Amino acid sequence: GRMSANTSMVTEFLLLGFSHLADLQGLLFSVFLTIYLLTVAGNFLIVVLVSTDAALQSPMYLFLRTLSALEIGYTSVTVPLLLHHLLTGRRHISRSGCALQMFFFLFFGATECCLLAAMAYDRYAAICEPLRYPLLLSHRVCLQLAGSAWACGVLVGLGHTPFIFSLPFCGPNTIQQFFCEIQPVLQLVCGDTSLNELQIILATALLILCPFGLILGSYGRILVTIFRIPSVAGRRKAFSTCSSHLIVVSLFYGTALFIYIRPKASYDPATDPLVSLFYAVVTPILNPIIYSLRNTEVKAALKRTIQKTVPMEI
Repeated sequence: GRMSANTSMVTEFLLLGFSHLADLQGLLFSVFLTIYLLTVAGNFLIVVLVSTDAALQSPMYLFLRTLSALEIGYTSVTVPLLLHHLLTGRRHISRSGCALQMFFFLFFGATECCLLAAMAYDRYAAICEPLRYPLLLSHRVCLQLAGSAWACGVLVGLGHTPFIFSLPFCGPNTIQQFFCEIQPVLQLVCGDTSLNELQIILATALLILCPFGLILGSYGRILVTIFRIPSVAGRRKAFSTCSSHLIVVSLFYGTALFIYIRPKASYDPATDPLVSLFYAVVTPILNPIIYSLRNTEVKAALKRTIQKTVPMEI
């Protein structure tokens, strides 16, 4: 009886993050704060543009609006706390705070996985089935796809988090990461975690590889269709509508696959926070940049909004 009472004594965790870079805390704070503010502003701008501009009402942009809202949530789960740690030097997080952070990180990440697959289906329908497009992606279908993505996020968050935090943590309580990510938290569990690791690898395989498979399938069909277009200009136009999404998918899935589909033993505290930094902090800021720079309709909408809000001086 006493043994089991003693096994989960850890009530808070210590997030090491970038504490080993003692001289750079101020610089890191400035860099991450700038990235965070730009991420929120850029993604918020896309949400506003799609919500207010009549030209951006196709399914592609409604999905993009959801993606931008997700990115704001996704980056807000980790960065403000990281900024607080860099500023104050206090790196503690309570056990419940850690569980909450893990839940929301998984929730937003999994939702994004599924939403990117819905966006690939949208591009497939637009390029390969243009005549049936309004039918294949009616308003109802779009809502169902977006809703399914959110539901998937909830399932993944609830599937992992309570399960992991019901395990015994009897110390040490130092997490080699700047937020409560699954792998480093699992390393602190007392006893055998091979079952959890298997569960995570299976769930991740299902969650990351299924949407990824759908994306690859969609793009396979898209490429075949594009190569059949007789004119070079037509091919270029068709491809340019996909390129933004392809870049976002490659960045997001590349880093996620690297982090999650591998055993605990290969976890490296030195490089992994950098990889996590890439998909938790850097990817969300690239999203609005990629979509706005590579997309003429978004650029036009931005121009219209600026002209409406800023009266032109003659």
